[in-house]
Amino acid sequence: MARSNATTVADYLAELPEDRRGVVAAVRELILAHLPDGYRETMNWGMICYEVPLERYPKTYNKQPLSYAALAAQKGYYSVYLNGIYPGTPGEGLLRKEFDEAGKRLNMGKCCVRFRSLDDLVLDAIGRAVASTPVDTFIADYEASRKGR
Repeated sequence: MARSNATTVADYLAELPEDRRGVVAAVRELILAHLPDGYRETMNWGMICYEVPLERYPKTYNKQPLSYAALAAQKGYYSVYLNGIYPGTPGEGLLRKEFDEAGKRLNMGKCCVRFRSLDDLVLDAIGRAVASTPVDTFIADYEASRKGR
């Protein structure tokens, strides 16, 4: 499943095959356990999203909530989107270091960590990455990135 039309997280999980549901549910629980206050779990963009609600910060360029993190079951793998962790940032360096120290390969795009099983992840490192950015900091980083546009 690359994109879902589910409108709730429960519906999203229910439409996954049992083995894939277990992986997504485990990573979801990890994210929820580490998610800083102020973010909200929703369904958006066809995946489970963790966003800054529009009532908290409505001034986005696309009139959509700021997406902090997301979780999806793709066709042949899973994705955790850590939108506060970009290439060249200290957070990305720390994540790479923790994966290296655990002897695991980090399969990461700009902010997307791809994995085929829970064993591919360093769960503590993902939890720390999720916990690393309070809402006010994420908003300030977003505003700084939009200056001059």
